[in-house]
Amino acid sequence: MIPHYQLSIINSPLKKRPIAVDLFAGCGGMSLGLEASGFEVVAAVEIDPIHALIHHLNFPYTKTICHDISKLNTAVLKDILLEKDLDLVVGGPPCQGFSLMGKRQWNDPRNSLVFEYVRVIKDLQPKYFIFENVPGMLAGKHQQFLQELMEEFNNIGYDMAPPKVMDASVFGAPQRRKRLILLGSRKDVTPLDYPVETGEFNNVKGAIADLNSIPAFIGINQGIEAEKLDYSGFRKNFSLQPQGIYKFCHQRQRDNLVYNHLGSNHTEKSKKRFESVSQGDIDKISRFLKLSPTGLCNTLRAGTGRDKGSHTAPRPIHYEKPRCITVREAARLHTFPDWFLFHETIWHGFREIGNAVIPMFAKALGDEVIKNLEVDTKELDYPKKLKTPAIDLMKYNMSQACEYWSVSNEIIPKRKRLIVND
Repeated sequence: MIPHYQLSIINSPLKKRPIAVDLFAGCGGMSLGLEASGFEVVAAVEIDPIHALIHHLNFPYTKTICHDISKLNTAVLKDILLEKDLDLVVGGPPCQGFSLMGKRQWNDPRNSLVFEYVRVIKDLQPKYFIFENVPGMLAGKHQQFLQELMEEFNNIGYDMAPPKVMDASVFGAPQRRKRLILLGSRKDVTPLDYPVETGEFNNVKGAIADLNSIPAFIGINQGIEAEKLDYSGFRKNFSLQPQGIYKFCHQRQRDNLVYNHLGSNHTEKSKKRFESVSQGDIDKISRFLKLSPTGLCNTLRAGTGRDKGSHTAPRPIHYEKPRCITVREAARLHTFPDWFLFHETIWHGFREIGNAVIPMFAKALGDEVIKNLEVDTKELDYPKKLKTPAIDLMKYNMSQACEYWSVSNEIIPKRKRLIVND
């Protein structure tokens, strides 16, 4: 059987763009930022079948591969590259063992995916790579691990810029979000440096205020059991935001409707409590932050996977409405444009956003590589209209997504429940 990532691709509409591969791609935050810089993202690897579907939905020209990277033969990627000299590889291997949110574990097996990233870099030998991860990799004894990692990159032929923790908000994102960034440059190319902070400031109100007049679509059941909603019935009365930074992106064929403006069905008691919380303060019961319209959003997180109970991450309270923000509002605060689609459920939608690199920040990184490659963006072909897959892909459950990709339903382990005998 021919894999779906070979069946579902149209030929790349551009010929002059530098090429990139996105590892641990998720729904495509990094892919979007690179495309906005002028890259053609020729391949993306993502293990989660639903997130891979959303990536394919938004990037139909990319060869999206739903696969466990530790079992992926890089010959598959080489076949896609057709012996072209690869310009860039990006990716953030999941490293929960380094997260500052929990106990750091030096020998956490989840961190082994870092070495899979190194393996792919060694095999593909791109001109540049961007490694992004949690700031916790710079904390305590993990500095030694990071130093050893950089030495390994050096051993396989790369010069390394010093690691740097960067905040997307200083590049114009209306959200505080810090990530560790490592930049690698093949020894035969001009070394890469970090982008200069723009100092641009965009606040919460500027990002989501024009959605206030459109009622959030509320379901009866929430989370992974969310009712399948038709929440596409309102026409847009707002512009694509932020349009300017996506001028080099291909044109997705979308209808003139609002998607993913999906919120929770709060109790009346919770609504009254949310109303009483001052902007910028934290609700004492839920511990949710109530956004300040003139400030920044706190870091939007993904929640837990199905192997950890499928819990939705805490979401901030809207600064004006007595509810938590919707998936579309979260996307705005993450700088995704309105044409970018997410899964129809709250749980998957927020996981896709919370796991994503902020596209505006990814573009800043991509712009630096474009400069080093001496690409004249004025000579790039104009973006073309893409023939996109069926929008129903955003409705698929896990079983349907696994069937689509022809992968096992156990590719992401389910939570193992402890049975206690009386």
